[in-house]
Amino acid sequence: MRRRMRGWIWLLVLALLLGNSRTVWAMEGEERKEDEDVTLAPYFYIDGADPTVDHLPLKSTEVKTTINGMIADTYVTQIYANEGKHAINASYVFPASTRVSVHGMTMQVGDQILRAQIKEKEEAKAEFEEAKSEGKSASLLEEKRANVFTMDVANIMPGDVISIELHYTEMIESTEGVYSFVFPTVVGPRYARPMETDSGGDDDDWVSIPYLVDDSMPEGSYDISVKLSGGVPLKGITSPSHEISVKQDDDTEAQVTLSNPRDYAGNRDFILEYELAGEELGSGLMLYEGEEENFFLLTVQPPKRYEPEDIPDREYIFVLDVSGSMDGYPLDTAKVLIRDLVRNLQETDRFNVVLFSDRVSRLAMKSVEATRENIVRAIRMIDQQEGGGGTEMEAALKLANAIPRNEGTARSVIVISDGFISSEEDVFGEIRDHLDTTSFFGFGIGTAVNRYLMEGIAKVGMGESFIVTDDEEAQETAERFRTYVQAPLLTDIQVDFQGFDAYDIEPEQMSTLFAQKPVVLFGKWRGEATGNIRISGKTGNEIYRETIEVKDTEAKEEHEALQYLWARKRVERLTDYGINQEKEEAKAEVTALGLRYHMATPYTSFVAVLDTVRNPEGDSRDVNQPSALPKGVSELSIGGYRRGPEPGDWLLIAAALTAAFLGVRRKRREAL
Repeated sequence: MRRRMRGWIWLLVLALLLGNSRTVWAMEGEERKEDEDVTLAPYFYIDGADPTVDHLPLKSTEVKTTINGMIADTYVTQIYANEGKHAINASYVFPASTRVSVHGMTMQVGDQILRAQIKEKEEAKAEFEEAKSEGKSASLLEEKRANVFTMDVANIMPGDVISIELHYTEMIESTEGVYSFVFPTVVGPRYARPMETDSGGDDDDWVSIPYLVDDSMPEGSYDISVKLSGGVPLKGITSPSHEISVKQDDDTEAQVTLSNPRDYAGNRDFILEYELAGEELGSGLMLYEGEEENFFLLTVQPPKRYEPEDIPDREYIFVLDVSGSMDGYPLDTAKVLIRDLVRNLQETDRFNVVLFSDRVSRLAMKSVEATRENIVRAIRMIDQQEGGGGTEMEAALKLANAIPRNEGTARSVIVISDGFISSEEDVFGEIRDHLDTTSFFGFGIGTAVNRYLMEGIAKVGMGESFIVTDDEEAQETAERFRTYVQAPLLTDIQVDFQGFDAYDIEPEQMSTLFAQKPVVLFGKWRGEATGNIRISGKTGNEIYRETIEVKDTEAKEEHEALQYLWARKRVERLTDYGINQEKEEAKAEVTALGLRYHMATPYTSFVAVLDTVRNPEGDSRDVNQPSALPKGVSELSIGGYRRGPEPGDWLLIAAALTAAFLGVRRKRREAL
């Protein structure tokens, strides 16, 4: 009798613990929300609060992009409406491509339209805060990362409809003959380490943004349209992210729109891919002659891939993110990818696996041979993982770089993650410290990858970046990676200018070309457009050369965007990836670039202020606009705990356990 009673007590305790796991998770979420300003942690937006106060709903987002050749010109218009009873000051976070140059912003409140001015960051912030305190309607656009911006609007009165339009330009490149235009729509939740709490500052305050819970979607519409004009016949126009409609009256032009407007597009990156019928756009030169400065863009198509004759001994260290935001679909996709990578290693290869969340572990103290036994061991270790906890990527890279390395072996570190961290510069710093021995590759997994981080890993690490949006792409992507590493297309790239007075060239140095994509150079030029540009490099054991005659190219007014593309490339070198983060001269140059080219940078912001005092009472209320969680991203990315059963489910669990217990007892009696 006493033994039976103990069994019942244990069953009841287990059921209660399981049933209360959701309550524990929810309480943690509440605690994080209360001290969000301290921890810089994202938190869940609690629906059901007073709708007259708590939000400024986004009614619609309209994206219109025109792609001519390799240059994309985009206008983004977002319309908000204050349907409540109080004046509102709202703040929201939105993403952009890592390559964009934002050089225009307008604000419309009612029938009043105002073009925003570019100013130094502190000056723009002060002007905005002054207008806010005076009861004037105002807006402020700030760059927080190369791919993250914040928009603040002040004194939006009841009944107001506010429209914000952004204008930006970027360059579209091809990889293996496929052109890809990406429009990010949501910023994924970022993990901030506890040690960053006191030093995050204003530049990191965006990390503590609210997210909608339970796959909730904002009610506003999302409309995206892209006009393609390639100059040559287009083919293979597809979107791996959304259902699209394609209209072609001419084989060289196409109009692309979302085919299902009800399918909310704002919870994952919009990706548009297309190819050119026949040959790839050849090597070429574009010129723009301005009033004070002249700009050029040079693109050179690389040689065809060669068959490697001598492949050096290679070591691969796979650094896999198993944090909370990777739980579910992202981690499942990552497992498919890494299993394929490990299974296809050569017998002469060595490898290791590093796993990280808020803890870091590895397969072995030093890399092991790619034997069947070791591969099975690694796959078993990977398959056992479930997402949970924080994202200590820098610690994982430190552990990977500390693994003993054999001399004469080419080491590659492959980082597989969604990139949802706020300390990107620390990661880039760790990579730069080991470039003499290692190449780094970034595999971004998910529908709203932090491309700034994953592309930065490759740019800083002299490697290549890959984005995998679903498990069907994993095998193909793994095969591309193997091809790239074994046979780089072009190394030791050199550019010489003969009779062409070029200066301010970006980038300053060319890295190894792994993928079949063009070599791209931006720069300025003086005097006559004469002479030639010579590009050379090594492809396998052969020397590659190509010469572009400048006189064959005519400067055109429609190439005005080259000045913005050049300026963005220069800012990237000076500020992105933490290279010159602490240098005052770099900050001064970036500030000057932003002001000269009317462009948002880390040190210049757009500000617009209506002169009319619209809220003399000064009773506006501050709210943070909630974002949708990216599609496929687990709620563990916010709360940090695995969600348990719903309240009340413990009764069902208890009943099931009781039935199982009684069944075992009955079988024992029957056996006796």
